Amino acid sequence: MISTAARPAPAATPADRQVLWALLSRAYPAVMGVLNVTPDSFSDGGQFLAPELALAQARRMIADGADILDIGAESTRPYGAQPVTADEELQRLRPVLADVVSLGVPVSIDSMKPAVVAWALDAGASLANDVWGLQRDPDMARLLAARQTPVIVMHNRDRVDPDIDIMKDMAAFFTRSLDIAEKAGISRDNLMLDPGIGFGKTPEQSMTALARLDELAVFGLPLLVGASRKRFISSVSPSEPQQRLGGSIAAHLIAAQGGARIIRTHDVAETVQALRVAAAIGDRR
Repeated sequence: MISTAARPAPAATPADRQVLWALLSRAYPAVMGVLNVTPDSFSDGGQFLAPELALAQARRMIADGADILDIGAESTRPYGAQPVTADEELQRLRPVLADVVSLGVPVSIDSMKPAVVAWALDAGASLANDVWGLQRDPDMARLLAARQTPVIVMHNRDRVDPDIDIMKDMAAFFTRSLDIAEKAGISRDNLMLDPGIGFGKTPEQSMTALARLDELAVFGLPLLVGASRKRFISSVSPSEPQQRLGGSIAAHLIAAQGGARIIRTHDVAETVQALRVAAAIGDRR
């Protein structure tokens, strides 16, 4: 079990949370830039593994308009990702995380391991991004409750089942996650939901999740969507990951219309522009 009792101060300060909630309340969604310090991520594996390249990319995304940075040191792509140990994740994060935090925007740690999340929070990360929605390791909910840390709860499945109603599955999954959070003592104000586009879903189910995103409003929590460069785009328009900008923007505009308050993307400048223009046009109605 991860020990949290010896750390009296929460990692996410009230100022951190105020910044985050301010972003969630503005006219168009906040933009979260993806920073993969991994050799094998599906879209940009290896490009930012070197600390100096990762830091340069973080600066670039902030200059392009990123409101939040999401840093991950283990690929969680649904097909072919190689699991790594907590020690290996930390080896990739240690040379870069503090420098990224120093750039001044909220930083999310994308990890399913409580030990990695605990270290990242100590190093200044403001929120956690759990791709298993608090359901993979019971220490995760205990840790985040003790630290009063905002957390992104993502829907996921161990295997794809094309015969299920993905929206019902998602609702059941989030109900379980929120029960875990409540029992652990995580404040509801610290929870956000992510439909997990591409995770444990057929391309058709990912598109259904986007088309029916507004149904998740029943939970009364902010929604994050990350459709950036995902495989479902290629099922409509055959393309390699770095050729999916148009499809990514289309999906994210649909998500914004469906209530998403954070958009997670590899292509920050283009996404920021699309969201701002869409919001400006919407103001003319």
